[in-house]
Amino acid sequence: MDVITSYLEQRSPDALIPAKPPRLPVEVVRAEVASPEFSRFLYTAVGGDWQWTGRLTWTYDEWMEYLTRPGIETWVAWHRGTPAGYVELEPQPGAQVEIAYFGLLPFAMGGGVGGHLLSVGTARAWDLASRWPGLPATERVWLHTCSLDGPAALANYLARGFQVYDERLNEPGDVDEGETPGPWPGARRPS
Repeated sequence: MDVITSYLEQRSPDALIPAKPPRLPVEVVRAEVASPEFSRFLYTAVGGDWQWTGRLTWTYDEWMEYLTRPGIETWVAWHRGTPAGYVELEPQPGAQVEIAYFGLLPFAMGGGVGGHLLSVGTARAWDLASRWPGLPATERVWLHTCSLDGPAALANYLARGFQVYDERLNEPGDVDEGETPGPWPGARRPS
C-alpha cells in the first residue's frame, strides 16, 4: 500500500487558529514528571491502531533518556480524571519545535478534543522557551502526518493554521496497512 507523508509548519504564532471549545470537556495539563510508564501508555493507547511502532522496543532507560532532554514536554488532555489524548513537543536545532506525537484515545474522538488539544499544544510549542531557559525563542513549529494516521488528522492540522510544505510518497520506514499492535497485542479499536 502507498503511504503519503505530509509535512506541515507554522512560521509565526499568529498563524495558529484556535479551535472552539470541545463538546467533551477536557483539561490540558503538562506532565511535568518524566515517567516512561505513562509515556509508553500514551504512545500505545493513542498510536496502537495507527501503526505507531517505532518506540515499542524502547527500554525504560531509553524512554527516560528521551523524556529528560531539555524542552521535551508532554501535554495531556484529561476528561473526568481519564487521559483523553496527548501532544508531545520536541525542540529541534534552529529554534524549531516539532510536534513529535499527537493523538486521542478512541473514546475522545469526535468530541472536538483533537482541535482543542492541538490548539493548546501548538501554543505551548510557540512559548516553549519561556519554560526552558537556554532554549531559543521558537521561530517555527512543524509536524508530519501520514495516510496511516487518523482520518481527521490532516484536516485538523490545516484547520489550526498549519501549511503543507512537503509531501512524499513511500518514505523509508513507512509500513504497510497490515496488522496494528493496538494498545496491547491483540487489542482492537471498538467498533
